[in-house]
Formats: sequence, structure tokens, C-alpha cells
Amino acid sequence: MRSINPFSASPVAGSEVSTIDLGLANASGLQDFLLMEQDLRTAIKTRALALHYQPLFTIQDQKILGFEALLRWRHAERGYISPTEFIPLAEETGMIFGLGEWVLEQACADALAWGGGRKIAVNLSSIQFRDPNLPATIGAIIKRSGLPADRLELEVNAGVLIEDTDAVMGMLVEIRALGVRISMDDFGTGFSSLSSLKRFPFDKIKIGRAFVSQLLADNEDGVTVKAILALGHSMGMVASAEGVESAEQFDYLHLEGCDEAQGFLLGRPMPFEYALALCNVPDVTGSEQQISTLDGHFPLLGGAQH
Repeated sequence: MRSINPFSASPVAGSEVSTIDLGLANASGLQDFLLMEQDLRTAIKTRALALHYQPLFTIQDQKILGFEALLRWRHAERGYISPTEFIPLAEETGMIFGLGEWVLEQACADALAWGGGRKIAVNLSSIQFRDPNLPATIGAIIKRSGLPADRLELEVNAGVLIEDTDAVMGMLVEIRALGVRISMDDFGTGFSSLSSLKRFPFDKIKIGRAFVSQLLADNEDGVTVKAILALGHSMGMVASAEGVESAEQFDYLHLEGCDEAQGFLLGRPMPFEYALALCNVPDVTGSEQQISTLDGHFPLLGGAQH
């Protein structure tokens, strides 16, 4: 298996990732684009990026199931830079291959310390599926880390099924064979559709914050959430909601039978040390009373938004 240097910015051969796309860097913003690209390459090389972890809870009994790994970049001059800015840049320039491998390696290593069988969820970019060695790379990381494969959950969006479907499906099957769970992220938005679920038997569907934030204010979004939950359960999939920020949203999801949830109501993204400490709190739950108590011990529960 060809090994990818976790801090390499080189694209995979044949991946057709261009160095500069005028869609991202038009004439007026070219200099900013190039500067950001250089800064990101430096940040990756010097390990200036960090993983934060957002807790995931069961809705029925509000027990912590694990965490989702979220990449953070605090620039020396610009301060916090949103992943919505630097992840597309990493994808456009090919840096996502080495960066994605490092994220997976670090997240698996960190998850080992949590104990209790708690899982770790890691997002995969659709661009990473242009590397035919992706399943082998994931398998090698699992083996090196010592993390049981069933504690790793990889999140993909439906866009991954648009390009070269047969090749992608083959890789998803190989990854599933490792014992890893695979989730469809942000179901109901973008390219996701029922046909995506029919193409591959995902273990979980995640309802995105766009629907969750409006499910009480917009009747159509409420109906959509109910439909997604019913669809997921009818196909034997776990249904999870992200972006839960109020007790009313949580109660609605509980009533409608949603299985899992994450969001500011339950816990914000936090550094590894805080996630580890959270795991060591006896009988930790996602109730408002418990989280209020935790805030006093773990102030970064109020940290950067997912």
C-alpha cells in the first residue's frame, strides 16, 4: 500500500485536483487565495491545526455515546478560521489527502483513551474517494491505532455518490468490510436523496442543522424531519440530529423517535483533554442541569461552533 504523508500537500496522482480554480480565486481575490493556501500548507506542516470533539448523546436516556471530530484552525494573525473556508481550499489544492489521513489517525488515537466503548465519528471529503487506496489507508490507520473498528464511524455526504459511482461504491463496500460504520451526513440537503440510500445500506442518517433549527418554526421542515426519521427507521438505520440548541427541539426529536443528537444544548466542541475529562464524569448525561454543572468544570463547552 502506498503511504500518504499526513503532512504532505501533494494530491493523489490522477485525482484531477487543480492547484487554482478561478471559481475560488477570481482576479480580485487571487492574492488572498494564494496567501491562504500558503498559510494552510504551513499550518499543516507545523501541525498548527487541532481536533476538537463534540459529544454525541442518546436521546432516550441522554447518555454519551462518543464524539465527532471537528478540525479547528486558529491563525496567528487572522484568529479563528472557519472550516467552511479552509476545508474547500484543502480540497481544491489536494491538501485534503494528507490532512484527512492525519485527522483520522489522530482521532482514532484519541478515542482509545475515552474507554467505555465510546465511538468516534470522522468526516470524509468526497475528494478523498478519488484516492483508490482510501480503504487500505483507513484499514492501516485502524490497525496502527489499536482502535476496534466498530468504534469508528465515517461520515460522508451524498455528493460522494455522484462521481464514478461504481468505484465509490466499491470503496464503501471495502471500508464497511473493515467493520467500520458509515453514516450519511446532512441527509435531505444538497445531493442527498432516497436513491442514495438505495445505492448503499448506510448505518446512520444524520439530519442537518438546517432542518433542526427550523423544525418548530417551519411546518414543512417539521414534516421533513418526521419523514426522514420514518425513512431511516424503516430501512434499519439509526437516525441522528445535529445542531440541537434548545430543549424544545430536543423534546420534539425525542417525541418523534430520533435516536441520537448533538448540538450546543448538549455540549460544544472541545479539546481532547476536556473530552477525556467529560468521559470521566460519573453518569454524564446531556440534560440541561448536568451540562450546566459541566460548564463550571469545562469552560470550553462554550467554545467554537460546529
